Amino acid sequence: MRDIVRQLIGGKTFAHGIHPPESKEETCGLAIHQFPFAPLLIVPLSQHIGKPAIPTAREGDEVARGQRIAEPDGFVSVAIHAPASGIVRRIAPSPNINGKMEPAFFLEPFPASTQEVIEGPPLSASSASPAQIIDTIQSAGVVGLGGAGFPTHAKLKVPEGKNVDTLVINGAECEPYLTTDHRVMLEHADDVMTGISYLLRATGAKHAVIAVEANKQDATEKLRDAIPSGATIKVEVLPVKYPQGAEKMLITSLLEREIPSGGLPVDVHAICVNVGTTAELGKLLPSGIGLHERVITVGGPAIRKKGNYRIPIGTTLRFILETVGTEDDLSTVVMGGPMMGTTASSLDIPIIKGSTGVIAFTSSEAKRTTSRKQYPCIHCGYCVDACPISLNPSQLGLLAASGRHQEMADEHHLLDCFECGCCTFVCPSHIPLVQQFRIAKASVRKAARAAG
Repeated sequence: MRDIVRQLIGGKTFAHGIHPPESKEETCGLAIHQFPFAPLLIVPLSQHIGKPAIPTAREGDEVARGQRIAEPDGFVSVAIHAPASGIVRRIAPSPNINGKMEPAFFLEPFPASTQEVIEGPPLSASSASPAQIIDTIQSAGVVGLGGAGFPTHAKLKVPEGKNVDTLVINGAECEPYLTTDHRVMLEHADDVMTGISYLLRATGAKHAVIAVEANKQDATEKLRDAIPSGATIKVEVLPVKYPQGAEKMLITSLLEREIPSGGLPVDVHAICVNVGTTAELGKLLPSGIGLHERVITVGGPAIRKKGNYRIPIGTTLRFILETVGTEDDLSTVVMGGPMMGTTASSLDIPIIKGSTGVIAFTSSEAKRTTSRKQYPCIHCGYCVDACPISLNPSQLGLLAASGRHQEMADEHHLLDCFECGCCTFVCPSHIPLVQQFRIAKASVRKAARAAG
């Protein structure tokens, strides 16, 4: 099937998938700009998969921009750094994107501060050991900036008995509206190359492949021009298709390797890192800096001053929307992209390390999807044709409706679903399949924890 698809499309790709409207034209040509500091920054202790960080700064402390204010709690955890010079007014619960309350620093920036960033000891990619690089990445607080928020150092530590021959740098950015990675590749190609040098050293991979979709030809050219002489790095152009940026799909497209059910890229001798994460490593590690801000696309029909902005971690949605301006009929704000993002339950939610976009919709745009009447499944098979990992979303949906969640996991590979939303997008009956699967997966995991 994969070979047939490759012949029809004329390039490296994966089977199935969809082609939603890209909606990138309004921001892909806009250079990255520094965003102003909010009068109050809310910096959660949990901005990553794994244990929350342990605070080292206390209420009333004065901190400097870039200063470490929380330490990792174990291996699957990362440090947190101050996004601005200011005073820690309090450490208290704050809402996250899912509406849950989690501990956070409430940091008030100094109004007259120059906001210079604290630098630390530089790390050399050529002389540092893999263990030193991995430890430094954890101390720098770097997590995957593509949205998942998995600690980067944990991904890079190759398990005993495994080996990696290829480093895949993910610059596909297939999610509609989002153009952060596109701009980073254009404006910070040298940082990408520096980051790759650390990643190759850390993983032991012999060469790197940067994957870019065909709608970013300018970025492809910029990256190719930036490859250092003699470096084992190449740039591959892929056909535009969603969800090309999912690491399983990307590795299939580039390397023709199939990650097994429940497996990871390292099982097929590869490691996949987002291009934005790679650029941040290339920027942070040579200067001994911790991650305290990130590039985010702010766009959508309801945003007036659309663009790509380098925004301090902890900036609230409310401050962002007030700064860029919104249409009067603002209705819905999504953190991330419209396919895999999450609708914000509050405007007091802060930007965290894994935030890729703030996409706002008017009431008329939102109504197109939220007001559609749901009908019974007609067994058309569209969802089966769309699913990139060849699940049967129709069957899973019927099981979810009857509460048979464990059966979905045991017999129909529910936990392989990475919630790309392709099935929901194509369903003519408007069944919220991916939402049903999220509920089912949460139920299965809760049952597993209860069972010990």
